[in-house]
Amino acid sequence: MDKQTPKSELVETDEVIKQLRRADRTQLGRFVRHHGVWMLAVSKRILQDEGHAEDAVQNAFASIFRNLETFEGGSSLKTWMHRIQINEALMLLRKRKRRKEESIDDLLPEFDAGDCRVMDEWTSERSPESLMQVTQFQEAVADLIDQLPDNYRVVLLLRDIEELSTAEVAQMLEMSEANVKVRLHRARAALKKLLEPLMREESL
Repeated sequence: MDKQTPKSELVETDEVIKQLRRADRTQLGRFVRHHGVWMLAVSKRILQDEGHAEDAVQNAFASIFRNLETFEGGSSLKTWMHRIQINEALMLLRKRKRRKEESIDDLLPEFDAGDCRVMDEWTSERSPESLMQVTQFQEAVADLIDQLPDNYRVVLLLRDIEELSTAEVAQMLEMSEANVKVRLHRARAALKKLLEPLMREESL
C-alpha cells in the first residue's frame, strides 16, 4: 500500500484535494463514488455486517473531509484514506463488542506425543497461500477467515489482506508487536487447517 506514488498521480491527487477543500460539489460526489466501493469492502471484511460497514464508511468520509487540511502527501491519498477507513471500522467493532476474546485452540492443528502433526494421509501440490490467490476459492477462503475468533481474524485481515505492517497493526489494535506476531502465527495455522478440505479436494 505504500509504494511510491507516480508523479502524474501526485499532480492529479493535488488537484483533487484542492477541489475537495473548496467543497466542490461535483468533485465531492465523484470522489465518494470512486472510493466508496473499496472502502465498503474493507469495512465489510472487518465488521462482517453490511449495515455497520456502511456506517463505518460514512464515518470515514466525514473524518477524511474534516482532516483534509492535515494531509501532507507523505503517502498516497488512498493509503491515507485506507488507514482512516480501517480505524473507523475497528472503532465500530470495539463498540459492538459482538464477541469477547475467544480461544483459537480448537481450530489449531493437533500434534501427537512425538510432536508430529496429526493429519489424514493426502498430498497436494497447492499451498494455502496459493489457494487464496485462485479466484474460484476466494469466496470460500473469505468464509473460512470469518470462522476465526475476532481477536485473531482481525489481525490476519490487517496483515495479510489489507497488507499493513506489524507495527501499524500493533498501533491500531493497541497491542505489542510481539502479540501481533503470535496472533498472526496462530491465525495462519488455524486457517491452514480450515483450508485443508479445499486443498485435499484440489489434489484429487
